[in-house]
Amino acid sequence: MKEILRKEIKEKRKKQSKEEQRKKSKEIKEKLFNLKEYKEAKTILIYVSYNSEVFTHEMIKEALNNKNVVVPISNTKNNTLSLSILESWNDLESSSYGILEPKKDKIKEIPIDEIDLIIVPGVAFDIRGNRMGHGKGYYDKLLEKTKLITIGLAFEFQLVNKIPTEKHDKPVNIIITEKRIIKCN
Repeated sequence: MKEILRKEIKEKRKKQSKEEQRKKSKEIKEKLFNLKEYKEAKTILIYVSYNSEVFTHEMIKEALNNKNVVVPISNTKNNTLSLSILESWNDLESSSYGILEPKKDKIKEIPIDEIDLIIVPGVAFDIRGNRMGHGKGYYDKLLEKTKLITIGLAFEFQLVNKIPTEKHDKPVNIIITEKRIIKCN
């Protein structure tokens, strides 16, 4: 069930033109940057988008002007994320999965409890905040360590009626699409 849904949504994302992806991502960025939770946060953890995800590169570059920006680093041996402060966009290079992560000499690890807000990717979400990732549990493992506010960024077509959940799945508090902001709980 999850695999079929994951594949369907990824196909829809791929079919979207780069122009459409960037336009919707800009609308999502405007909503995010105007959100009270975002404005009040001093230190944010935000994913660096790749492939056809909601495009966060411009968000990150802009956030670097007035926020402490933290990005995830994938540990592919145990499917966990470590977190590093990002001081400059130029400190990133392509790494595991082709995702941009801090260069080895630019990693400045930071514990999750020093972060104010977490912005997560997802393949699909439902309006209750349930999230489906790529199936490896990276973000679920990270989110089980915190009670911080989490925001999922998604294109409207990534919202589905119901995501099948398991007990290790961690929902998000807010979902932002190009069309709306959904407060989940």
